Amino acid sequence: MQKTVVLDIVGLTPSLIGKHTPQLAKWAAKAQQTSIKPVLPAVTCTAQSTYLTGKWPEEHGIVANGWYFRDEDEVKLWRQSNKLVQAPKVWEVAKAADPNFTVANMGWWYNMNTSADYTLTPRPQYLADGRKLPDCYTQPAELRDILQEKLGTFPLFNYWGPKTSIKSSKWIADASKITEELYNSTLTLIYLPHLDYNLQRLGPSDPRIAKDLQEIDAVAGDLISFYEAKGAQVIVLSEYGISDVNQPVHLNRVLRKQGYLNVRVERGTELLDMAMSDAFAVADHQVAHVYVKDPANIPAVKALLQQVDGVDEVLEGKERYKHRLAHERCGELVVVAKANAWFTYYFWLDDKKAPDYARMVDIHKKPGYDPVEMFIDPKIKFPLPLVASKLLRKKLGFRTVLDIIPLDATLIKGSHGRIPDDKNEWPLLLTKYEPEIPKEVAAVDVFDIILEHLQIPKPEPVFIA
Repeated sequence: MQKTVVLDIVGLTPSLIGKHTPQLAKWAAKAQQTSIKPVLPAVTCTAQSTYLTGKWPEEHGIVANGWYFRDEDEVKLWRQSNKLVQAPKVWEVAKAADPNFTVANMGWWYNMNTSADYTLTPRPQYLADGRKLPDCYTQPAELRDILQEKLGTFPLFNYWGPKTSIKSSKWIADASKITEELYNSTLTLIYLPHLDYNLQRLGPSDPRIAKDLQEIDAVAGDLISFYEAKGAQVIVLSEYGISDVNQPVHLNRVLRKQGYLNVRVERGTELLDMAMSDAFAVADHQVAHVYVKDPANIPAVKALLQQVDGVDEVLEGKERYKHRLAHERCGELVVVAKANAWFTYYFWLDDKKAPDYARMVDIHKKPGYDPVEMFIDPKIKFPLPLVASKLLRKKLGFRTVLDIIPLDATLIKGSHGRIPDDKNEWPLLLTKYEPEIPKEVAAVDVFDIILEHLQIPKPEPVFIA
């Protein structure tokens, strides 16, 4: 087998490779460049699962970064168990071909309860007193201690939230190099999320993105040199491109005003009551799954959402086959935003009644994705002393919350999820692999490209009579 490394540089598109990425530009000049037609929704969990299985969401089941678990009446995002992916992974195909094959999955999603040999994934500690401590999860378990002894604790608060920075991607990159020296895997998958942050905060057209490009270029260039020196073939790819946006769309508020969405009031704040709602949306960037309890209401809800400013299309039933998305985890309706728009999860009509988690970084309580978590409320005059005092109170054992996140969705200037009309905003794949690869491939084709790099034949399809 051929040793292979896949660098997932989130948000990287052809237009971002240039003077601010000298190492990537120099390497790309000698490589093949291929556009990947993104899967819908073009979001992390769906894209990665499509790449690693060679199957569409209708088969592998990862229809978004999270969805409504109907049997529990709960929305759950950013789950970690690999058992949620309902198709064989590329490393399982490789292991079947060669039992000596090994894989290191360094930060790609669904990285617990997995058949991968070596794994790393963020995993904070949630203490009984309400504190959340930075940490990570590895397989084997002792790898966690080795990595954190050499690199320090995983920088969780630089991985997501207002403090996001290059530190988290650099930590993952350095951890990958240590893991390589320990285990020498046949295939290594490395997740580098850094560009995702300011591309959403500022938008891809903002000149301040130059600094982020320079930072990720240094990390990626170092990894390429490190692995090529070990004889590895390197694939550089991305999951999606990020587009400029200027219109947040509040689907749940539309549904609430028309009587479809119910809330319950607790301590003066409102919580989404999914079990008692006739329809509600799970927003995920530029795509939302709308769950409709009574099939008789689907036509009316669809007609309502089609009239919402910022909505491009509403897919019902068999219409979801258009994007190979018709899985039981989907909403009865799948809503796609226009190019300049994105969907919030907001369901309250008065900010004074917003739930307490709305003003905090809390990816597991919110019934939808919230990129505004990357901001500190600009109305707070002295945010650093406030945050420091709250953290000190937590360390001293007092109960307090970091309620510093704004409720202003217009702060977000970049988003993704729909399939961009402009192919320059599609994700890319770069490789020095010698056999020619088509200039445009589907997201499912990445699976075959990885197998080709590993020099493993594509498995024959199984036909059931």
